[in-house]
Amino acid sequence: MIRSATLADVPAILAFWNPVIAETTITFSPTLHSTESLGALITERQAAGRAFLVGEVAGTIAGFVSYDQFRKGLGYAAAMEHTIILAPAARGQGLGRALITAMEDHARGQGAHLMVGGISGENAAGLAFHRAVGYAEAGRVAQAGRKFERFIDLVLMQKLL
Repeated sequence: MIRSATLADVPAILAFWNPVIAETTITFSPTLHSTESLGALITERQAAGRAFLVGEVAGTIAGFVSYDQFRKGLGYAAAMEHTIILAPAARGQGLGRALITAMEDHARGQGAHLMVGGISGENAAGLAFHRAVGYAEAGRVAQAGRKFERFIDLVLMQKLL
């Protein structure tokens, strides 16, 4: 089941998102989310008319997807960037595809024209997933991120909605 996130979902999201932050280069951020910071993110996105969706499997939150404007300014008002994170046990079972489709439908309904994903060059599964759901590589920013004492490429992938 795909639905809008609520503040009650925050602990379940933190349970799989914070380990991704702490242990992988899927995201370049080293800063773990708190209950307050994630609650604020959900509230801000939804107040701005953006989606913050969760996917449930057998009654358990197993993934989320969210988006916001790609860059600031009116010239970018129709260009969005998304984040999608799945719990390890939910990967490869269709939840990611369902979440990203629901997010794209929401964004399209809000007038978005372009969706961008910024994916770590070390995240082979993330790159393959985005290709499988219709995203094309738009560019690679060499050594844009730094984590675990090394520089990592950022791959920008895009899809016209």
